[in-house]
Amino acid sequence: MLFLMAAVLTVGCKNDDTDFSQYINGGASTTTTVINIVYSGTSVTVSGDTNGYVTTNGAHVTVNSGTANDSLLLVLSGSTTDGSLLVYRQRKYGIQLNGLTLNNSNGPAINNQCGKALYLHVADGTTNQLTDGTSYAEQTYDQKGALFSEGQMIILGTGTLSVTGNCKHAIACDDYIIIDENVTLHASSSTGNGIKVNDGLWINNGTLDISVTADAARGIKCDSVVVITGGNTTITTSGDCIYDSSEQDYSSAACIKCDYDFTMSGGTLTMTSSGDGGKGINSSAGVIFSGGTLSAITTGGNDEGKPKAIKATTGITVSGGSFYAKVSKSWACDSGYGTDSTSDAEMLANCVTVVGSPTTKSIAKKQVQIIF
Repeated sequence: MLFLMAAVLTVGCKNDDTDFSQYINGGASTTTTVINIVYSGTSVTVSGDTNGYVTTNGAHVTVNSGTANDSLLLVLSGSTTDGSLLVYRQRKYGIQLNGLTLNNSNGPAINNQCGKALYLHVADGTTNQLTDGTSYAEQTYDQKGALFSEGQMIILGTGTLSVTGNCKHAIACDDYIIIDENVTLHASSSTGNGIKVNDGLWINNGTLDISVTADAARGIKCDSVVVITGGNTTITTSGDCIYDSSEQDYSSAACIKCDYDFTMSGGTLTMTSSGDGGKGINSSAGVIFSGGTLSAITTGGNDEGKPKAIKATTGITVSGGSFYAKVSKSWACDSGYGTDSTSDAEMLANCVTVVGSPTTKSIAKKQVQIIF
């Protein structure tokens, strides 16, 4: 059922993207409202706002289109060390980053309060930076990261976007995220997760570089499924364990932590976790790997937590591609099989399910390599 839901969701998003392709690029045939916002130090220049959606306070911009049924594209450029964008809207819309450096000293750089789809287009040949402050001013609306969206977020384009979280997460979304086309995305945080998403993450293309340093932080933290079909993703974590009093257990850092299945069928995923008890992938459901290249290496100790390269509660299945997992301590692969009293030999025999006939199959406690 979960796979069916994921398939329907992905197809629906792809249809939205097709309908939106001209719109995101400012095509006159589909876009009725294009607003250009140029940041310059402590001020902004706004053009194209014929409906009076935009208000400004220095370089802090609020766009409120209410229930308007027009198509809306916001084109952002310029630079400021103390500015932001806050959007209220009840229909899907687009933001195009066209050479933007946006730093907010006391909140998110971009805060999307629209519950519908946000198409975030990183323009070809441009370099863009979003950074939040080390503390957030109290507000009545959610503020969960340097780039935050209440609704779905589809990240497109072929430019470069760097997002830095200094207070909370780098990128946060209360719905789902799809990363597509050949965008280059850097996400880093010293206080939270690189990407925190509630309803699923699909990586279909692009180059992702995610780095987090906080204790128990995750490169990707998803409350639903994580699906990788393409692209080149690199994730590093260096934080140690922390004690979670509510769970009465230690919580460790992980490159990817998901509450449902992790599925990979293509692309490249390289993960390194160096903190005590760190994980490569930590899935509360299964890990299903059928293609692409996956490498997970953990070098941390086991003073408080148990490091694992790949951990899955309901099993690890490998049926294609190149799969590599290695640890310095504990187990490279933990499929959820057995208990503390289960012998190492029995654990080893059940740590990975291999489907098919790989050309290389080497399964040991601290290192697993399977190549088709």
